[in-house]
Amino acid sequence: MKEKTHLYFVPGLAANTKIFEYLKFDDSLFEAHFLDWIIPLSIDESIESYASRMCELISHENPILIGVSFGGVMVQEMSKIINPQKTIIISSIKSNKELPNRLKFAQKTKAYKLFPTKIVENIEDYEHLFLGDYLKKRAELYKMYLSIRNATYLEWAIHNVLNWKQDFELENIIHIHGNKDEVFPSKHIKNYIEINNGTHIMILNKARVISEILEEQCTC
Repeated sequence: MKEKTHLYFVPGLAANTKIFEYLKFDDSLFEAHFLDWIIPLSIDESIESYASRMCELISHENPILIGVSFGGVMVQEMSKIINPQKTIIISSIKSNKELPNRLKFAQKTKAYKLFPTKIVENIEDYEHLFLGDYLKKRAELYKMYLSIRNATYLEWAIHNVLNWKQDFELENIIHIHGNKDEVFPSKHIKNYIEINNGTHIMILNKARVISEILEEQCTC
């Protein structure tokens, strides 16, 4: 009997592993493992050190690493430490050159330091400020999927996605990206598998087509 292929998933910035709940795989071929974010040792912990600690959570040799958004950045850093079969990123970037201009501006001006991490950390205390059905629904989504609210983690993660030092594309990265991604617009992205009408949260609402692409990429 052929041994199953082990898939290790890393969610997006501040997200929990529930974002993968709609993905479906052939259980006879694949075994999925979902890695939660860990708290940085400090605001100043390097992304290399953090990636090394994430790698300690992997218990199989030559797995396939799959990351969403900032999780895509993380699995690329992890791929420099371990030897994955493949590295697949979704709704992410392959180098800092794929950041949109507004995020490059935020990085240069350090405007990201003004991000209200305390609101995210204690979102229940601010729910009454979300007026209108749309904002209330967004608040509910945040509570459901963005549960990593530790202020140290949030500050560390935002800093590291905007200040990622990767200035060239690693070899053999498989990139799945939506053409309606509002965080990392596809016009800045090269060499990717396009998901039509896929937004930055397409891991939730385009799970079926993403599952099909993942199965295809993980078996070829």
